[in-house]
Amino acid sequence: MKIGFIGLGNMARAMIGGMLSKKIAGPEDIIGSARTEETRNTVAEKFGITVYADNRTVAQEADILILAVKPQMFATVIPEIKDEVNADALVISIAAGKTMSQIEGAFGRKLKLVRCMPNTPAMVGEGCSGVCRNELVSDEEMAICMNLLTSFGIAEEIPEKLIDAVGAVSGSSPAFVFMFIEALADGGVKAGMTRKQAYRFAAQAVMGSARLMLETGKHPGELKDMVCSPGGTTIEGVQILEELGLRSGVMNAVEACVDKSRSM
Repeated sequence: MKIGFIGLGNMARAMIGGMLSKKIAGPEDIIGSARTEETRNTVAEKFGITVYADNRTVAQEADILILAVKPQMFATVIPEIKDEVNADALVISIAAGKTMSQIEGAFGRKLKLVRCMPNTPAMVGEGCSGVCRNELVSDEEMAICMNLLTSFGIAEEIPEKLIDAVGAVSGSSPAFVFMFIEALADGGVKAGMTRKQAYRFAAQAVMGSARLMLETGKHPGELKDMVCSPGGTTIEGVQILEELGLRSGVMNAVEACVDKSRSM
């Protein structure tokens, strides 16, 4: 089985790294293409895969073809490869805002198509991907796809109508989390911590809190209450965040991401 990547940016590299580390595929099983020679050389050296300057070659050889380019590049890339993709090939798109019907329209035909939204924590094996498929993708083919996607994190099949929400809640949200970590660290620096130490403490607290919720299965509100001792320091901070609209601010940010994705 030959896995082809059109586009070799950060997300493609995270996916390739996960597949290789979990031994789902070997370097000889993966091919890719990228616009710049620098990118091609970097990926070939790091992973030992075969790379091409020509997208058509990847499309011709791939049994599973992963479209790992930005959505604005589809208008250029798909016309270039649409007649080169094998009829039995499974095509996986990771582009935000491009529906399966839009992708099929660009190809000018029905094809076995999976749409997924991974996120940047995939780069450290902690990704989260929402996945949907069209009616031509069999259960067996979907199982192969999910095996690939879970090599760099968790993956869950969802209806396509939810993929914009998934893109906001897991795809865009790392940026929000990094902003939160930065703000926590700024507060620590203001209180006298060194910058390096504050970043380390803040990041570990966020990572540990997320793991605690996932592993215990407890509601986040219950876990928050466990930290808020009566008359203690934490509830004072919670009151400030409530007054400043933390919850509504985050909800509005998610809504803005969803609206933008649907309009792309």
